[in-house]
Amino acid sequence: MIIVTGAAGFIGSCLVGELLKAGYTDIVAVDDFSRADKAPNLEGKKLTARVHRNDFCAWLDANENQVQFIFHLGAKTDTTLFDKAIFDEMNVRYSQQVWQRCARYGIPLVYASSAATYGGGEHGYNDDHAGIPALKPLNPYGDSKQEFDVWALEQNAKPYFWAGLKFFNVYGPNENHKGRMASVVFHAFNQISASGGMKLFRSHRPDYKDGGQLRDFVYVMDVCAVCIWLMEHRKDSGIYNLGSGKARTFLDLARATFNAMGKPDNIAFIDTPADIRDKYQYFTEARMEKLRAAGCARTFHTLEAGIADYVKNYLRSGRRL
Repeated sequence: MIIVTGAAGFIGSCLVGELLKAGYTDIVAVDDFSRADKAPNLEGKKLTARVHRNDFCAWLDANENQVQFIFHLGAKTDTTLFDKAIFDEMNVRYSQQVWQRCARYGIPLVYASSAATYGGGEHGYNDDHAGIPALKPLNPYGDSKQEFDVWALEQNAKPYFWAGLKFFNVYGPNENHKGRMASVVFHAFNQISASGGMKLFRSHRPDYKDGGQLRDFVYVMDVCAVCIWLMEHRKDSGIYNLGSGKARTFLDLARATFNAMGKPDNIAFIDTPADIRDKYQYFTEARMEKLRAAGCARTFHTLEAGIADYVKNYLRSGRRL
């Protein structure tokens, strides 16, 4: 039995789909299942059970002997929310309860961290454990992921295999419900479909041109493939970056989206919203040597290939993974 928390969400539902495709059929989905806009993400997916996230720890206590692996992807992910108490409860304490049970019951664990832990990038993007305590995130979401990473590294009682994955800018199918937090690819497709053009955030730093801000964009299919590889690998525990390893500009992303849609470029610039302007990352790029050294040989999609697949096979038709 494989558990996926956050199973109705973006990455979680894609992982459920990819696990089923790979022949893993005994899957328990954990989420709150209350949002109608997330329900399509699990439609047609055969599940062993659905467990409300509030009931999960008690359920795990009663069923731990049937569980072979846990992917803990459920989290509050809104980077514009500044209520620290919500993140403390959902991203820190809840994750600690899941970790402690995995350690107690001998269940291997993969959990979602975030590239938001790197803050402004002043310490680089190296996932070496020695440098992790020095990282300074820019928002409460990043703080919560950082707090749990540091806590996990300090624990004497650990799952016999565990991996924390610092997801970079993930895009792909099943993110329709995420609103403002959906990927730039998703917003670009919808803007271009509606108006024939799209708007990018203007740069507010002299060392970056408008649209020249750089991010490590990674396709969700690659994220799922790495998750499944870690489950099948089950050694070399630790915290890993999970990005493409190649920073690309927002202009690159916009042009790739226009191209995938078969439309001419039509790009304008708007001010970055004031509420996130001083917390905005201008450069992210995953150092991927550690995951490669562990043996993961996955060849990731280029930005152009990932966007083309997403646009042509999912966004145009409205199909979910």
